[in-house]
Amino acid sequence: MHRMTISLDDETAAAIDDHIKRGGYGNRSEAIRDLVRAALAGGSAEIAGRDQCCAAVSYVYDYGARDLATRLDRALHEHHDLAIASMKTSLSHRHCMEVMLLKGRRDAVRRFAQATLAERGVTFGQINLAPIRSDNLRHRHDDGGPPHDHLVPKL
Repeated sequence: MHRMTISLDDETAAAIDDHIKRGGYGNRSEAIRDLVRAALAGGSAEIAGRDQCCAAVSYVYDYGARDLATRLDRALHEHHDLAIASMKTSLSHRHCMEVMLLKGRRDAVRRFAQATLAERGVTFGQINLAPIRSDNLRHRHDDGGPPHDHLVPKL
């Protein structure tokens, strides 16, 4: 663990303290670690576009918008190489919320997620991206399944 000292203006410090209260953090260090991790994970796709990531993309959309549900479904099907799973629920007669779980190259995942959120009729969306890497510990479980690696967070 490294200790770092930073200087912040009063307004920024107050905003962090408010974030700590809203997030239920025990101290400033925990909150700042989460903020730094989020900023690093959301870094530039151009810098780390070949890095692997997993992502949760959530969005609310107008089910009644012209062919939107079909376009969203088709786009997910066309990006089956990135898709892990998706789940959709109705919020009202017109609005749905969908969550897609994606995995792949950061640039490809980000491009597909942003294109989804940019669709006309998508009214709210968020991308939660986490960089990952293989642990390179190829092994086999007792059940005799195929040898495999595990994915772990990459900071």
